[in-house]
Amino acid sequence: MNKAYFIAPLIMLLIFGGFYWNFAKEYQIKQDAKIAAQKKAIEDKKKAELDARKQAIEDATRLAEQRIREKKEKEEKDQREKEARAAAIEAREKAARDQEKLSRQVVRLTKDIEEEKVAVTQLEETKKQSVEEIAFLQKAVKESETNVKGLQTVLDKIKAADDARAAADALAAAAAAAKSKS
Repeated sequence: MNKAYFIAPLIMLLIFGGFYWNFAKEYQIKQDAKIAAQKKAIEDKKKAELDARKQAIEDATRLAEQRIREKKEKEEKDQREKEARAAAIEAREKAARDQEKLSRQVVRLTKDIEEEKVAVTQLEETKKQSVEEIAFLQKAVKESETNVKGLQTVLDKIKAADDARAAADALAAAAAAAKSKS
């Protein structure tokens, strides 16, 4: 019996060794495959992470460039709007100055027009007086011419009378002289 205690465990050990060998051989292959799969998964994961990092860096770079571009465009747009606002304000102020200048000019011209209307009225009154004066003077000239003709006629008659009297006086003197000579 003593041998049975020794042989049975030995046989069992050999059977166990066979199973273990078979199991260990397959287990090692499975473990190696599992480790290789894990290494491959880790490498794939690292590669994916590296690709994702590269993609993220590219995306971040592209987004940063886009933000810089957008910021620059926004600054340019703001600058253009600021310049446009400044130009509009300047144009508005110029228009206000021009309007004020033109309104002062309108007031001045209106005042000048009123002054000229008064002057025209005075000139029309002066013209009317001048026309009346001319008419009066023409009438006076005609009357004077008539008076001159009348006076001329009177002077001619006076001269004729004076000549007639002088002739009569000369005749009377000649008759008196002839009488005194006789």
